[in-house]
Amino acid sequence: MEIEIYPSRAEGIVKAPPSKSAAHRLLLCAGLAKGRSTVRNVAFSEDILATLDVLRALGAEVDIQGDTVTVTGSDPFRAETERPISCRESGSTLRFCIPLFLLSGRPCTLTGKGRLMQRPQSVYERICEKQGLTFEKTDDGIRLQGPLQPGTFEVQGNISSQFITGLLFALPLLDADSRIELIPPVESRSYLHITAEALKAFGIAVTWQNENTLLIPGGQRYQPKDVTVEGDYSNAAFFSALATLGDPVTVTGLGESHQGDRIYQEYFPLLKAGKPTLDVTDCPDLAPILMALSAALNGCVLTGTRRLKIKESDRGAAMEAELKKLGVRCVLEEDRIEVFPGIHAPAEPIDGHNDHRIVMAMSVLLTRVGGMIRGAEAVTKSFPDYFEQFENLKIEVKKHAARQ
Repeated sequence: MEIEIYPSRAEGIVKAPPSKSAAHRLLLCAGLAKGRSTVRNVAFSEDILATLDVLRALGAEVDIQGDTVTVTGSDPFRAETERPISCRESGSTLRFCIPLFLLSGRPCTLTGKGRLMQRPQSVYERICEKQGLTFEKTDDGIRLQGPLQPGTFEVQGNISSQFITGLLFALPLLDADSRIELIPPVESRSYLHITAEALKAFGIAVTWQNENTLLIPGGQRYQPKDVTVEGDYSNAAFFSALATLGDPVTVTGLGESHQGDRIYQEYFPLLKAGKPTLDVTDCPDLAPILMALSAALNGCVLTGTRRLKIKESDRGAAMEAELKKLGVRCVLEEDRIEVFPGIHAPAEPIDGHNDHRIVMAMSVLLTRVGGMIRGAEAVTKSFPDYFEQFENLKIEVKKHAARQ
């Protein structure tokens, strides 16, 4: 799909979509609880649909009515896994569920699309090697066979917190206690707080022995609950960016949260005031919109950008390529990106790089100068009605079928 955006002044009120990070975690907890749970305020992006697919593969029953999901949980130790299980393009789904499929001792194969199978899984490879478990990774899928055993798990703290979250879902179900020792520095700690909060809601206790060690008692059981997904700061940021550019846009539906991306409320005013240096170590998903917004304002320097290379695209390089079409110069280093200000209308279409956050970040800039985005359907990964919300804010948008 191609989206043409005309220079427009956004105006109106937009409600923040439900948090994808919280929804993944709450739905998985519901799928592990014996009995019926209700998860409200769910947005059915491609990533969330992938997690629902995994719940069904684990044996859970899923019923969807509007934005509410009723889940009758299953026993992952008895999961029937003869057929390959697709995680679509969801890195969160894949990393969250690998330990769960290692519980039963039955072989299973996890598959995916896009760059998913290229994304690193070294934490789980080392764990499986240490415990003598099967972990065979190819371009087409990952073949697993447990059973996972309790114990002490040493994990580098500067890799994705998704690995730690995956272990936190599975380890409480084992017979004996476990511990996760994080080797400093620890990044994305805010996501671990979101995980712990979801686990607590479903009756699972994990505790911090110190700032780098998690204790996980074994023999626990998830309890069915009725929960509501909070608003999403990471996707709300794109609309707040329009307000930062001077458009009369109000974002509602955001409350107190552990989401690391809430820091945008502090970062955006700094972009407006000057050329700040901003650390995205704990909020890497904000990097594309920070780069885009700073290009329209005063520029910026981002630090902690190393992990942008292993997202849906190489996000630093992708943003550099697309901003260049608008006349913006960027300097990319190993763990640092500098953006210089000044934008003009692009002479060629913007490429979405099959990455929802690249599409959304560039769409904000095109409201200033106009232009076309190819591959705009990537927004369905996290925010299917993103461009409908744009139109509700009186931004002039025209959709075109993709050219062959």
